[in-house]
Amino acid sequence: MNRREFVASGAAAIGALGLPASSPAVEPATVYAGGGETLYNGIRLPSPWPPRLSEVPKEPVTPHYLASPPAVIPIDVGRQLFVDDFLIAETTLQHAFHEAEYRPDNPVLKPDKPWEAGNDRQPPCAMVFSDGVWHDPADRLFKMWYMGGYVRGTCYATSQDGIRWEKPSLDVKPGTNMVQAGSRDSNTVWLDLEEADPRRRFKMFRSTSGGATVKGAFGLATHFSPDGIHWSEPPRLTGSCGDRTTVFWNPFRKVWVYSLRHGWGQPRRRRYWETPDLIVGPKWSAITEPPMWIGSDTLDPARPDMKITPELYNLDCVAYESLILGLFTIWRGQPQKREKPNEVCAGFSRDGWSWSRPDRRALCPVSETPGVWNYSNVQSAGGCCLVVGDQLWFYVSGRGGTGKTRLDGQVCVTSLATLRRDGFASMDAGEAGGTLTTRRVRFSGKHLFVNADAGAGELRVEALDERGQVVSPFSQANCLPVREDKTRQPVTWKGADDLSSLAGKTVRFRFHLKNGRLFAFWVSPERSGASHGYVAAGGPGFTGPMDTVGSAT
Repeated sequence: MNRREFVASGAAAIGALGLPASSPAVEPATVYAGGGETLYNGIRLPSPWPPRLSEVPKEPVTPHYLASPPAVIPIDVGRQLFVDDFLIAETTLQHAFHEAEYRPDNPVLKPDKPWEAGNDRQPPCAMVFSDGVWHDPADRLFKMWYMGGYVRGTCYATSQDGIRWEKPSLDVKPGTNMVQAGSRDSNTVWLDLEEADPRRRFKMFRSTSGGATVKGAFGLATHFSPDGIHWSEPPRLTGSCGDRTTVFWNPFRKVWVYSLRHGWGQPRRRRYWETPDLIVGPKWSAITEPPMWIGSDTLDPARPDMKITPELYNLDCVAYESLILGLFTIWRGQPQKREKPNEVCAGFSRDGWSWSRPDRRALCPVSETPGVWNYSNVQSAGGCCLVVGDQLWFYVSGRGGTGKTRLDGQVCVTSLATLRRDGFASMDAGEAGGTLTTRRVRFSGKHLFVNADAGAGELRVEALDERGQVVSPFSQANCLPVREDKTRQPVTWKGADDLSSLAGKTVRFRFHLKNGRLFAFWVSPERSGASHGYVAAGGPGFTGPMDTVGSAT
C-alpha cells in the first residue's frame, strides 16, 4: 500500500497497521452522566467536565460526538474537514489520509552560532522543542523561538518568507539572539492575538526545575512579553508536572489547556488542566490532581525492530478552522545507538478533549537513513502549523546521527514539512463516481465553497430539505460543475444568486464527485470565501486569529 495514501476502512486499516484482522478498530464511546456546555458545533460537553479518568484507556475510544452526533450541526465556524465521520450521513466515496512532505532543502535552521555549539555531552542545537513558530500580522514577519544550545536557553529568529531565517543581535544577552538564558527543557511560546493587554501579547511557558509552586519541582515558569523578546520577571509558577509539558489556547471555549506530561513515570502519557486565568488558574495542588487525558493505544504500531509498546511523548495542539488539531509525538521504541526515533502524527478533536486518530502513520516521520537531519527524534513546534497560501507549513525539529553511538554526528536542527491546506483527509471518487450526503446542518452564510481536486473530473452539489427532497433551484442539474484543483472554489447554481434563501434552515448537502477528491466545504458570508475559522499559527495575509479575508490572502 502506498504510504502517501492510506484508506482507513475496516480490515484494510487494521492490516496496514500490522494488527490482526480481529483487532477492534475502536471501543465504545465513554458515557458520562448528564450534559454540560453546548459548543459552537452543536456538541454538548459531557458532565462532569473535564471527565475524571483514573487511567488512560489502552484501547482506542470513540469520541462521544461521533457515537451520538448532534441532531443538527451548526457550520458557521470554519471550513468543515472530513477527518472523521462527524459530518457524514452516508457516502460511497473512499476515505483517504495524507502525509506531509519535507522540503528537499531542509533544514531551514541549523546551529551556526557559538552559543548554539555542542560539547562532549550535548550536541549542537538550534531546534524547536515545541517553542513556537508564528506569523505576526503586526509586522508581517515569520517568527521562531527555539532551543539555542542544548537546554541552555531560548533564541529568536525572523523571516520574510518562512524559509530563509535571520538571527538578529538583541539586547537581552548582547551580541546574541537569545531572549531567555538559563536551564530549560520543553517550551511553548504563544502569539496571543486575542489578548487585550499589549504587555502580554506573547506568552512563554518554560518547563524547568523550579517552575512549580512546590520548591525544586519541575513546572512551567510563565512569562509575558509585548514583543516576544523582552520577557517578564519574576515568572508566574504552576503546580508540578513532568518535563515535556506544553500549553495551547482553546479559542472555542476561551481556556488555556495544559498538556501535562504525567510525572516522571512510565509509560509516558498526558494529564489535562484548563483555565481562563494564567495567574491563579494553573496552581494545582498535587501532580495527581489534573485528570488523566490521553496516551498511546493498541493501534499505535511499534517499530519493526523493537518489541516495545509505543508511548505518547508529547502533544501540541492548536485551533485549525472548525476543530482542534493535535500533533502527537509518538515514541515507538529506543534503539541503543539512536536518540529517541520519535515521529509526529496527527489527531483531531471537536470538543477539545476527545480525539480521533484515524491514520496512525507519521505525518512527519523519522528517516531510517543514518546521517540525514531527521534520523532521530522529530518533534513539533508550538502553534503546530501555519497557513501559507494553499499549504499548511509544519516546522519540526530533527536530530541527525550516524547510528554508531547516540551522540555521534548528532545535530539538532529545525526543518519544514508541507501539506495541502485542509489536506489531512479527503473523500475520493474514481471514474464511476460517487456521492457524499452530509448530516443535517444549519448556517447563516450565503456562499458555498469547497476545497477540491476535480481537475480531471467534476464536482456538483445539491441541497436537500428535512425530508431528503432536493430544494429548488439547488439541484445537481442546475449546479455549475467544479472542474479545477483549488483549495477555495465557489459552488453556484443556475437560477440562484446565492444560498441566502436557505440560511437558518436545516438542510443537507449532497456532493456528486467523479475522478476527484473533496477535502472540505464551508458556507461563507462573503464572496471572498472567508471561512471565519481559525488559522492555527497564522500566515501571510491574515489579520487576526481567524480567516476573515478569504481570497484577499
